[in-house]
Amino acid sequence: MEEEFANAQTTPAPEADLSVLLISLLKSVLYRDGDERLWAALLNLQARVRDYVAVLNLELMLDEAEGYAFLKSRPEPVDDDAPPRLPRLVARRPLSFPVSLLLALLRRKLAEFDASGGDTRLVLSRDDIVELVRLFLPDGPNEAKLIDQIETTINKVVELGFLHKLKPAAGAGPGNYEVRRILKAFVDAQWLSEFDARLAIYQSQLSGSKSLRENQ
Repeated sequence: MEEEFANAQTTPAPEADLSVLLISLLKSVLYRDGDERLWAALLNLQARVRDYVAVLNLELMLDEAEGYAFLKSRPEPVDDDAPPRLPRLVARRPLSFPVSLLLALLRRKLAEFDASGGDTRLVLSRDDIVELVRLFLPDGPNEAKLIDQIETTINKVVELGFLHKLKPAAGAGPGNYEVRRILKAFVDAQWLSEFDARLAIYQSQLSGSKSLRENQ
């Protein structure tokens, strides 16, 4: 009897798991490698999670293969006779051009990495990311200032959750970053195609500005 009571104490009730799941998902993205026990609970209770968040006009986006889950607002109805639109619980964040550029470049890098059939984790150094971005930014006389601007963009992408800064080894340089695979859910082929079109226009304008300066 004592052994059965001890097991009852150490095994959390499903309701407790459900509450923790909902709170965790409302706060941020849930990763399998971040909390394997909570991830297992999500797989077991995902139907109930979907029912609960639907009341808040949210839907659960779950990718078992990639190991992440998050909540997003449901698409807005296009029918004029639909009920009044509910307030958005998950706010939309407008992205600056540098942030959009870095997201697009990281998404491409992730696609190339997956095509190579190597490891499942794409890890880039700060210098790798700087080199990715600097080709698309206007030249300036101050190299240090340019790198500071790129690092500000990197920090913003870390804040958004698409990059994860790894702990640097003792005596190492600026450190490495893991590209979070959830980026694939936010930057799809259509978004990338539309951004490529805008980037082509930007590069054309940038080349024109360079030619004008060289001819002066």
